[in-house]
Formats: sequence, structure tokens, C-alpha cells
Amino acid sequence: MNFICKCRQEGAILADHLEIANITTILNPNASGEAIALIAEFKISLNAYLQSLVASPVRSLADVIAFNQKFADAEKLEEFGQDIFLAAEATNGIGKKERAALLNLEKLTREGFEKLMWEKKLDALVTPGSGVASVLAIGGFPGINVPAGYDYEGVPFGINFGGLKGTEPKLIQIAYGFEQATNIREPPTFKP
Repeated sequence: MNFICKCRQEGAILADHLEIANITTILNPNASGEAIALIAEFKISLNAYLQSLVASPVRSLADVIAFNQKFADAEKLEEFGQDIFLAAEATNGIGKKERAALLNLEKLTREGFEKLMWEKKLDALVTPGSGVASVLAIGGFPGINVPAGYDYEGVPFGINFGGLKGTEPKLIQIAYGFEQATNIREPPTFKP
């Protein structure tokens, strides 16, 4: 992670090169356990959501997979596949392996991102792009990504502001301030 923001009323203090403990493990979904937890929780959550809908042609992940296969051209199945859907469908809920993965994610979060934020008394973690998304996601932390510039081909890229649980108002305030200060947002000029 390149930038950390400790905000004060008179402005922001930037501290470069602060390290989140075990960041290499956290960013590796196989090493952290994120991959195991993701597919099991995805199936459980998607099935619960689809079953709660009043009217829907699909009521489960299995239905979504079948729908995608039936309408493979329209769903661009050849281009995008559905490997994650198939892997999630093959799971059987939260068992011993999944619980171990979830406990490891909690430990990595507690000893990494949370510890850094509390020890350094930070309001926000600021990083270019969205690479920090998995750090935030595994702990259920909020993040907001806003436009930060354009590459040499005119493709926009963003800057991400992440924080601890309950800091959404502060993150929105910081992101809004960044957008107002940079006024970078403009319609893209590149053509597909």
C-alpha cells in the first residue's frame, strides 16, 4: 500500500510506505483463505437473496448456471465463463475448511489493516486504483473509489479511500474533498 491518510481539520497528513502486516498473504486469495471462504459464502448468500425475491426466473445459483448455459451467447459464456459459479455450486456450506479460512481472514485483518489503522490513528487508507479492495472486503470494511486521472490512452483510473467499520461518512467527506480539489472527472475520450 503506498499512501495512508491521517486527516485533520486543517488538512491531510500523508504518510508514505506504511506497511500492513502480512499484506502479501492477504493479497493472495489462496494463501489467506479468501478463495475458500468466497465461494462458500457466495453460494449461501446468493441462494438466500434469490429465494427472497418475489418474482424471479432464477431461485438459486444452480438456476443461474442453467440460465447462463441456456442463453450462452447472450450471456457471453464463452468470453467470461462461469468458473466461480461452478466452484461455488460444488460447495456444501460452511464446514471445517471454510471455518478455518474465515478464522484466518479475521486474524489477518485484526493483525494487519485494523492494527495499522488503530496504532497510527488513521482516518483513511488511500491507495491508487482498487488494489486494496480485497484488504477491505475480507474484513467487511468500507471503501470508495473516485476518479483520479487518465492514462496515456485517455482511460480513467481511480484512487481508493478505505477505513474502519462505521467510517463511511468520513470516507465520503474525504473522497468528496478530493474530487472537489482535483476536479478531474470528465467524459472519457477513448473509443472502444
